Amino acid sequence: MKRLHVHVSVDDLSRSIGFYSALFASQPSVVKSDYAKWMLEDPRVNFAISTRGRTPGLDHLGIQVETDDELQEVYTRLREAGGEIIDQGQTACCYAKSEKSWIDDPAGIAWETFHTTGESTDYGDGSGENRARVANEKPSACCAPQTAAKPSQVCC
Repeated sequence: MKRLHVHVSVDDLSRSIGFYSALFASQPSVVKSDYAKWMLEDPRVNFAISTRGRTPGLDHLGIQVETDDELQEVYTRLREAGGEIIDQGQTACCYAKSEKSWIDDPAGIAWETFHTTGESTDYGDGSGENRARVANEKPSACCAPQTAAKPSQVCC
C-alpha cells in the first residue's frame, strides 16, 4: 500500500513538533535533534519536518511504497508523467535507508518516490540526494549544502 510523503522545512523543531502533534492527535514516531516524522494511518501519510532546508515551507512531496513491485509500478508512472527522472538508487537520508528517484512536477515541486529498506543511525551524507537535487537545480531538506549563516545546521 502506498503512502503520501510530505516534508516541511521548519525554523523551530520543538514548536513545530508541538503544533503537528496537536494537529494529528499523535506524537511523532521518530524524533531527532533536527528531524521528526509521523507515520499516520488516517490520513495515510509519512509527514516529516526538519531544520535541514534553506527556507521554511514545503520542501518536497513523495510517494512511499512498501514493496519493490510497488516501487517499479511508481517508476513506470514517473516515466509516463514525463520530465527528467533522477535515479538516486540506494541511499541513506532522513535517518532511513531507501531506494529512490526524483522528478519535478510542471510547477517545479520536487517529488520523491521511495521504498524504505531500513533505519540509519544518522541523517545521511547526502551524496546521492544532493546530486539528484542539484541536477534539478533545487535545494533539498535532505542533505543539501547549507549557507554559511547557519553553520550549526550543516548536514553533509
